[in-house]
Amino acid sequence: MAIDTTETTSASPTVHSPLGTRLSTRDKLVLFVLCAAQFMVALDFSVLNVALPVLGKDLGMSQSALQWAVTAFALPSGGFLLLFGRIGDLYGRRRLFLTGLALFGTASLLATFAWDPASFLTGRALQGLAAAAIVPTGMSLLTTTFPEGPARDRALGISGTLLSLGFTVGMVAGGVLTDVLSWRSTMGLLSVFALIVLPLAPGLLPESRTPDRPRLDIPGAITVTGGLLALIYALSTAAERGFGGADVLVTLAAGVLLLAAFVYIESRAHAPLVSLPMLRRRTVAWGNLGGLVTFSMMSTVVFALTLYLQETLGLSAFETGLVFGVQGVMSAVAGVYAPKVIGRFGARRTLVGSLAGQGLFVAGLVLLNAHTWSVWLATAAVSLASMCHLGAIISYGLTVTSGVPDEEQGLATGLVTSTQQVGLTIGIPLLGVLATTSSDLLAGVHTVLALDAVIVLAAAVLVAAGLGRDRSRPVEAEALGLR
Repeated sequence: MAIDTTETTSASPTVHSPLGTRLSTRDKLVLFVLCAAQFMVALDFSVLNVALPVLGKDLGMSQSALQWAVTAFALPSGGFLLLFGRIGDLYGRRRLFLTGLALFGTASLLATFAWDPASFLTGRALQGLAAAAIVPTGMSLLTTTFPEGPARDRALGISGTLLSLGFTVGMVAGGVLTDVLSWRSTMGLLSVFALIVLPLAPGLLPESRTPDRPRLDIPGAITVTGGLLALIYALSTAAERGFGGADVLVTLAAGVLLLAAFVYIESRAHAPLVSLPMLRRRTVAWGNLGGLVTFSMMSTVVFALTLYLQETLGLSAFETGLVFGVQGVMSAVAGVYAPKVIGRFGARRTLVGSLAGQGLFVAGLVLLNAHTWSVWLATAAVSLASMCHLGAIISYGLTVTSGVPDEEQGLATGLVTSTQQVGLTIGIPLLGVLATTSSDLLAGVHTVLALDAVIVLAAAVLVAAGLGRDRSRPVEAEALGLR
C-alpha cells in the first residue's frame, strides 16, 4: 500500500500545525478520532484472549476450535489489508475508513449476540474485514493530515503508544468483563467504541486519494488473499489431523501455487500491491522478516499462556488478565527506553538483540509446571519477553524505512503494516493449535513454547547475518521522532 504525501482533498483542508510540535485544537480532535479507531482494533486483537475457555464452553466450541476465534478475525484483517489500502488510495481513504467503522460496529454486535459458533465466527470475520479497511486508511489519513516533521513524529508516537496500550488494556479488560459480566461484554465494548468514533469522524477528516489513480491490482489481491486463506486452513487442519488428509494436501498446494502466482503478477503489474524491487533491499527484506517473526511468535505465546493459566493452573479470567496487565506495564516501560537504546546502538543491532532476548525469555517458559508458583515465572518471563518484543517492533519499522527515498516511504510503510497484520494472522494457526489438540495440555504448551523460542532465536541469527554489520552511525533518539 502506498501512502502518498501529495493529495487531493474534497473536504475542507485540515489546518496543520507549524513546524513545531504544538498541535491545534482541530489537529488534536483528528488525532483523537484516528487513534481511537486504531486503539479499538488493537483492543480487538486481545480482549477475547482470556475469555476463550469460557466462550468455548458457552457456545459449545471444542478446545481445538478455539484458535478460530482468533484466526477468524486475524485472517481477513491480514489478507485484505493491501487491497483495502490501495482502494482507499484510489477511491477515498475517508470514505473507506468510515465504511470500516460502520462494519466493525455491526460485526461486533453480531459477535455479542451470537447464538452458535457459526454466527460468532461470522461476526469475528467481519470484524477482521473491517479492521483491514480501518488500519491502512487510518494510518494514511494520519500521515497526510500531519505534515512531515515534528508534528507528524509526535502524532505517530502517540498512535504507536496507544496501539500498544490497546493490546494491554484488552487483556485486562477482557478478564474483568468476563468475570463480572460475561465474555459477550468484551464484544459489546467494541461496538460502543465504534459508536463513539463513527459520528465524530465525518466532520473532522478530509477526504484524500492519490491524484494519478493507478489501476487496481485485483489479480494480485485475489491471489495473495486466497493463498493466505489456503495456507492457514492447511496448517490448522494438519495440526489436528496430520498432513495425510486429501483436503490438507490440496489446500496446501493451492496456497503455495496462489502465492507463487501473486509474486509473478506483482512482477508485471503496473501498480502492484507489493513492490518487489522494494523487497530486494536488504534492510526491507530482513527487517520485515524480523517483524514477521516477533509478531507471529509473541501472539502464539499469549494464546498458549492464556490456556495454560486457566486450564492448568485454574486461574480465573480476571486473574489471567492481571498477569497480562503486568506484561503491558513492562511493555510501556520498554516503550520509554527503547528509543534511547536505538539511539545508542542503532536500529539494526537493537532488532537483533531484541529478537534474541524475546527468544531466550520465551525459552524460560518451558520450565512452567502445574504448581501454583509457576504463575510468578509466567508473569516475569512473558513480561521480559514482551519488553524485548516491543524493542523489536520499533526497531524493525525503523530498519525497514531507513535509507528509503522519500518518494518510496509509502511503500516501505505499507510493508511494515502488512507484516504486522500477517504476523498476527499466522502465529496461532501455525503453532498454537499444537497446544489445543494435545491430549496433555501442559505438554502441548511446552511444545509450542519450545518451538516458538527456537524460531525467534533462529530469526535473530538470520537477521543479523542478512543485515550485516551496521556501519551507519547510530542517531540520537530525538532524531528518530520517537521521544
